Amino acid sequence: MASTYATPGVYINELNAFPNSVVPVATAVPAFIGYTPRADYQGKSYYNKAVKISSFVEFQAYFMLDNPPPPADPARQYSPEYYLVAQKEQPTSGDYLTIGGTYYSVLPDPNTLYYLYNSIRLFYQNGGGDAYIVAVGPYGPPSKKPASDPAAPLVNPNVQLTDLQRGLSLLLNESEPTLYICPEATLLSLADNGTLMQGMLLQAESMGTTLCVFDIIGGANPDPIQYTQDIQTFRNNTGNNGLKYGTSYYPFIGTTIMQPADIDFTNLFGGDTTQLAALINPPAAPNAAVGTLLGMIQKPPANPMSNSQLQAALLNASAVYSQIVNHVLECANVLPPSGAMAGVYTVNDNMNGVWSAPANMSIVGAVSLPIRLSDAQQENLNIDAVSGKSVNAIRFFNGQGILIWGARTLDGNSQDWRYVPVRRTMTFLEQSIKLAARAYVFEPNTANTWAAVKAMITSFLTDIWKQGGLQGAAPADAFQVSVGLGSTMTADDLLNGYMRVTVLVATVKPAEFIVITFQQEQAKTG
Repeated sequence: MASTYATPGVYINELNAFPNSVVPVATAVPAFIGYTPRADYQGKSYYNKAVKISSFVEFQAYFMLDNPPPPADPARQYSPEYYLVAQKEQPTSGDYLTIGGTYYSVLPDPNTLYYLYNSIRLFYQNGGGDAYIVAVGPYGPPSKKPASDPAAPLVNPNVQLTDLQRGLSLLLNESEPTLYICPEATLLSLADNGTLMQGMLLQAESMGTTLCVFDIIGGANPDPIQYTQDIQTFRNNTGNNGLKYGTSYYPFIGTTIMQPADIDFTNLFGGDTTQLAALINPPAAPNAAVGTLLGMIQKPPANPMSNSQLQAALLNASAVYSQIVNHVLECANVLPPSGAMAGVYTVNDNMNGVWSAPANMSIVGAVSLPIRLSDAQQENLNIDAVSGKSVNAIRFFNGQGILIWGARTLDGNSQDWRYVPVRRTMTFLEQSIKLAARAYVFEPNTANTWAAVKAMITSFLTDIWKQGGLQGAAPADAFQVSVGLGSTMTADDLLNGYMRVTVLVATVKPAEFIVITFQQEQAKTG
């Protein structure tokens, strides 16, 4: 408004009739850290950069190999390699199958195992939306040999702790992600995995904006008796800092992400068809059709068939080959659950609100579990009296299928931060109010500003209460907002430029244990 009017006329002076409002922040924006087939777009490299995407199509544009023109087969984005190693007797651990009365352990080349690509596919299959991708490098070279010990955790030497730590540090500049997910952390050694998890928790605690979703080493192929050692190792390796900003899920899940077209003879024995021939075209029982096809693979004719055509022909010609491919596909489809959980979080938040527990829900694409936990087995996972580090179980229930059966953080002994929805609700409220309060930075620290801030926060929390995000019969029971001289501030605060606002909220906690009491009553006569 002009201080003086020198020219005759009509002047308009508009006044704001409504106070500023709090815009709710997004609650399910995962940041994935790991290795991708590529990372470039329009000639620019996107390795070691946090790239925001909104769909799988965008992920494909940045991080997936381009498909060659038809009629060539699509580019293979992920190609794990597996070996069949003959055993003298039935293996006591690991995956195996029987061919001609001989046991064969199915062992991967650890150097070829990666989880990020399929985790992104799981994320979008389960309803995912916006996400950040931090590609820390391309896939490394295979070792051309199988894992040496079927019982030992798989370690991929191409997955480096320093790479993943560098990717994590890039997220210090991003305040929007609300979930940190690093599925390939399970391919590190136990010590390196612990170092990375502790670093993720420390960063999450310092930023106050995100929750770390952890997978557990050993969850892919748990021993039915000794699996508790994997849980204990996980608890020991997570440290004691920032536990309220972490959660974990166990075990891995058997999925349908990889389809039959994703596994062929190039995935077996490092592509060495001579080793494959010993199984599907043995001298003792030769198969002429199989021999012809293997010859075409080893020495392609002038007009060669595509790999997909050769694969289809081999599947038709050999039942043994079909058995091998199906078993290897089943092994390759066992994935860490963190990517799927990010999608479940997104759907849950959109449908029910962030204050609703992302539990008692199914996982799209999950068809099997490497271990079926019972109520008694889950007891020690859900509640740990010593450390309080709860592990959320993924379980199978007859007639219902596979369900997420837990909603606890790693800070299970805390009455404040025991539950995932409570932690995520408080983060949601804190960040939403924090961003809205920036509009009042440098405003006069007076009663008028205090009233405006209080009205803004009160309006926001009232709306959250109406949606069921806070408990209480009335808004006054659900929250309290205080600001002003004598209540939250002193005269020194005013002199030092501090405006202090106190917000108390009654968060909604999940009904984790429903106890129904039955008592017999004597029949009454009329």
